[in-house]
Amino acid sequence: MPKNKSTQTLKELGKDVAAQAEKSQNPKIEVPIRALSNINFDQKSRTLVLGDKKAERYFFNVAHAKKFLQTIEIASVSKNLLEEEKHASLRDVFYMAKRTIPGTNINLVDEQSESDSVIEDLELVTGMSREQLNISANKLGSVAGKVVIKDKGDTIDWSKMGSGGWSIPSAVEEIEFKKVDADYVLYMEKAAVWERLNEDKFWNKHNCIIISSQGQTTRGIRRLLQRLYEEKKIPIYVLCDFDPWGAYIYSVIKYGSISLAHASERLTIPSVKYLGITAQDIEKYDLKKHLIKLKDTDVARIKQVSEYEWFKDNKAWQIQFKKMKEMNAKAEIQALSARGISFISEKYLPEKIKNKDLLD
Repeated sequence: MPKNKSTQTLKELGKDVAAQAEKSQNPKIEVPIRALSNINFDQKSRTLVLGDKKAERYFFNVAHAKKFLQTIEIASVSKNLLEEEKHASLRDVFYMAKRTIPGTNINLVDEQSESDSVIEDLELVTGMSREQLNISANKLGSVAGKVVIKDKGDTIDWSKMGSGGWSIPSAVEEIEFKKVDADYVLYMEKAAVWERLNEDKFWNKHNCIIISSQGQTTRGIRRLLQRLYEEKKIPIYVLCDFDPWGAYIYSVIKYGSISLAHASERLTIPSVKYLGITAQDIEKYDLKKHLIKLKDTDVARIKQVSEYEWFKDNKAWQIQFKKMKEMNAKAEIQALSARGISFISEKYLPEKIKNKDLLD
């Protein structure tokens, strides 16, 4: 969406609220409900989608007033950013909105979680992504591979970015792929694993792209993965820990997430495959001595994740969840280091990819 269109959408929101006030109406904003009760799993597209339920947020309502003001304030911050052609981080926006409401001793926002939540609401209200509102998250991902891109006029070669790789921004829509030479993309949840593969030049030896985050995948990474798959037809493989949290990270990339169901169309990759770690790997590579005992929170999470609609009828995944409970343990990717510091890059990954030992 062009910047002027984004600005116009926000102005229309403001005009609508003002028009209601001028007519002596109680100003309101309709916000689609972001909750499990309004999330559906679309069997055809195999993605999570937002339902039609909406909530009305009124200015003259004690329970709604603060949230109403927060929404208008964040919309104003975004409009100013767009007009000034500048971008702000989520943290910047929090501080830009953090002030005392005139005539009271109440702050408009007290915690960043409040402004972050309102930004997601604003995405739903306007139909624009956070990035289109000129609001960005921190860079939490690295990438390396035989790829050349153009970003903001600069030509960047992902194969010549040293030990740290290229830092993935939250907004990747304007990136232009000039050259892409890769048989597949390998995404991993842990930066430490990415650093091992990068140091071993795994991406060069096996003609692939390696991407990491710090735990849960960011929007920028998810969108970059989706663009590489859709525009360049490159398979995506996911490497996570053998625990319910790793399974969830995989499912978010594949099916979407509850909090971002409204953005599923531009974030999900239903064809993505899970590469490891699996219960079978623990047996095959003798990793039993390196397991970590499950905590109560892990056990509860296994039950929750295994009952997700997209997992509950998947026999292969149900086996994984059953094995976790039987072993009462989980395994980190780094457990493979017990077999040698470069075991993961020299034997584990090449074998699994060659044998197509993947979970869907």
